[in-house]
This record gives sequence, structure tokens and C-alpha cells, in this order.
Amino acid sequence: MIEEKKNKLDTILRELKSFVVAFSGGVDSSFLLYTSHSLRIPKMIGVTIRTPYIPEVEIDDAVGFAKSHGINHTVIDLPFPEQVRNNPIDRCYICKKTLFSELRTFAENNGFSYVIEGTNADDTSDYRPGLKALRELEIRSPLLEAGLSKNEIRELLHLEALPVWDKPALACLLTRIPYDTTINDGMLRMIEQAEYFLMQKGYPGSRVRIHGDLARIECPPAFFEKIIQGSDRELIINSFKKIGFRYISLDLEGYRTGSSNPDKKHL
Repeated sequence: MIEEKKNKLDTILRELKSFVVAFSGGVDSSFLLYTSHSLRIPKMIGVTIRTPYIPEVEIDDAVGFAKSHGINHTVIDLPFPEQVRNNPIDRCYICKKTLFSELRTFAENNGFSYVIEGTNADDTSDYRPGLKALRELEIRSPLLEAGLSKNEIRELLHLEALPVWDKPALACLLTRIPYDTTINDGMLRMIEQAEYFLMQKGYPGSRVRIHGDLARIECPPAFFEKIIQGSDRELIINSFKKIGFRYISLDLEGYRTGSSNPDKKHL
């Protein structure tokens, strides 16, 4: 089954022939970019957009991945879109519309026929208003079209011996902030520094949700005992306070995708 899906993906990419890959550096877009490069698509480039709410480590990872595989790649810098300054509930739609409009303009100005991105078959099960923006802009999602799930993509990356295969899922820093909250750069940097600290201390895949001067840590439940009982507890507290948080809490539900999203039945 997975071979059939991979073959379908290859066919889709070969038929497109000329495209820009929206490359975030995450698992899905890395697989899409690597596969496109491996197929020797006639005209292809990976483009990473850098905004104030994308962790710098993600940009570095994207640049490093493309460089290590000799893939044509560039980075576009964009300022903070003022339409999402207050973190509205449709921020993902607005953000996607803004970023992918920029990618479409880049494609048109440089002679590429399409823009493609890494939405996979699992992404339609959650609240993702950004998918509407992709449809409106006629952005192609080859992984979704081929029916590939996140686990299947990780498996295919593992078969290629690419270290990114087990990289934790990440999302933009706006997802760490409650809806209808005015965003400033200091807030974003606090979240970025706190999450980078947790990653460096051996807590991959953790999120730091910000509520005023309170940090709410969401991490896999397997880390609970280590954080609470181990020596890292005081280290985390002291480090987070140096970053600027006054209160540090551990969410006992653990990390879950879209924990800040509204209940679909209320939309």
C-alpha cells in the first residue's frame, strides 16, 4: 500500500514538472522537497519563509537540510502580518493566505508553474482553516493527493536514512498564544527561548503555551516523572524565570495537537 502511494506521489510530481516547494523544514515538507529533488524535476526550488513567529532553529534546519543534499533553496523574509497581530481565531487562514500569496508571486516572477506544500492525509481531521486558503490560491498538496499519512512519510524517510524522519512535529509560535491576544515580539521570543531550552534538555516535542506571565508546559506524559521528580525541575523553573515567566506550570493532560483550537461543533 505504501509503495502504491509513493508511486502515485512520484507520478504527481513528474506531471507538475515545474514548481516551488513551500519548505518549512518539518517532516512533511522535507520529504516532499527531498523526493522532488530525487526525481530530478526539471524546474524546482524549495522556498522557506522567515517571519517573526517562526523559530529561528526551524529556519536553520531548513537551510541545513537543503544545503546538505544540494537542493536549490532560498529564504524569503516577511514582516509580521498586522492582520494577525491580535491572534484572531482565523489567524491560520490569514497567515496561510499571506504567506502563500507571497510564494505564488515568487513562482510567477521566476517562471514556476505551481506552488506545492506538505499537507498530508492526516491533516484533514483537525481544525485547519489554513486549508481553505490553500484551496483558494490553488496550491497543490501532493502528499494529501497521494493519500500519504504522517507515519507513512516518517517510514519512507527512515528508509532513506534521513535523520529528519523522527523530528517532532512543530508549528508556528502563534499556536502557543490564546486567541484574541495582542502579540508582541517579546512574547514570541520568550516562547522560542523556553521551547529551545526544553529541546536542549532532552524534552523534544514539548510546547510552552503562554498565558500572561504564566508558562504552561505541554509535553509527552512520559516526561512527567523526570520533570517533577528529577533535578531538571528546579533548572526549568530558574531558566524560565530568567526568560521572563513568573509562574511555570505542567499541563497534566500532556501535549496534544491543537489543544487551543475551538471545538468543531461550535464553529
